Amino acid sequence: MQLVVARIGRAHGIKGEVTVEVRTDEPELRLAPGAVLATDPAATGPLTIATGRVHSGRLLLRFEGVTDRTGAEALRNTLLIAEVDPDELPEEEDEYYDHQLMDLDVVLADGTEVGRITEISHLPTQDLFVVERPDGSEVYVPFVSEIVTEIDLEQQRAVIDPPPGLIDDRAEIASARDEDADA
Repeated sequence: MQLVVARIGRAHGIKGEVTVEVRTDEPELRLAPGAVLATDPAATGPLTIATGRVHSGRLLLRFEGVTDRTGAEALRNTLLIAEVDPDELPEEEDEYYDHQLMDLDVVLADGTEVGRITEISHLPTQDLFVVERPDGSEVYVPFVSEIVTEIDLEQQRAVIDPPPGLIDDRAEIASARDEDADA
């Protein structure tokens, strides 16, 4: 099975290094020197990692055969894809691969159906579940422990405890102006 583990960013310097947006919790395993990765678009790869280092909090990689800035710039926005055994699980107990979460039923704690996970969106601050509701509409659920209280892979469901307004219109709007008017 193939998993997207990173996206190549802009070139760094003149010797073929690129910045990388990491999309795996195991970069030391998936993005180590010597790793051979498939790419999207496929014509760009496969790419073999020659070196890797962290600079100013950002991972920099250099690939075999890419020795200058022009070659590095040509790789920009390429997705790096690792081949992973489908039975392999993440090291940490509360970590999941995207394929494990796709198509899970999303329910409230009382069992009320919310929908089905159709996509996981990886944002800089947190991940979001894109949940398709029975009526075909979509709702975005932040994948944080305060909201997603349980992932049950055996039962193929994710239990959520959403704040008011996340999946319905129960939100109450509080305004400092209302308090000023009452005074």
